Amino acid sequence: MLNTLRCRLLAISRPVTLTVAGALLFLNVSAILFGVFARYIAGGAPIWTDELSRFLIIATVMLAAGAVWSEGGHMRVGLLEKLLPVPFARLLNMYQWLLTLLLAIGGAWISYRYALSVSMFTTSGLGISRTVPLLSLPVGFMLLAWHVLLYGPAPLKTVEDNL
Repeated sequence: MLNTLRCRLLAISRPVTLTVAGALLFLNVSAILFGVFARYIAGGAPIWTDELSRFLIIATVMLAAGAVWSEGGHMRVGLLEKLLPVPFARLLNMYQWLLTLLLAIGGAWISYRYALSVSMFTTSGLGISRTVPLLSLPVGFMLLAWHVLLYGPAPLKTVEDNL
């Protein structure tokens, strides 16, 4: 029952986060194209297009990281897991899972505290508090922790598994 719930939540969470990340990527490409059009066709681009595209690409990567991790899409070397005896491979998978979970939670905590600490400063191009774009970091780390927690300490998928 609990395993089925985890799988169902993961199956819902992955496409939702990838869809949001895809929408942010679309906005990023639109901002870049608008900047290029304004710079080379209209004669001058507003400064906010570069800054917005920089913040959007960071947000896109951070939001997609957890879903990509649970799909086995990050670059990794899984050779050791295959060469080890089954009990040691399980132990290695548990270690990798715990380490990833702790790093994601730690990254969320540190980036959240940092995002709040710069609230008095504004961005140069958009004129908004620096906290707003920096909140994509703790949100992304928490989504990574969420996906890691839902996936559990099972072996991660590899390229060979997808063939």
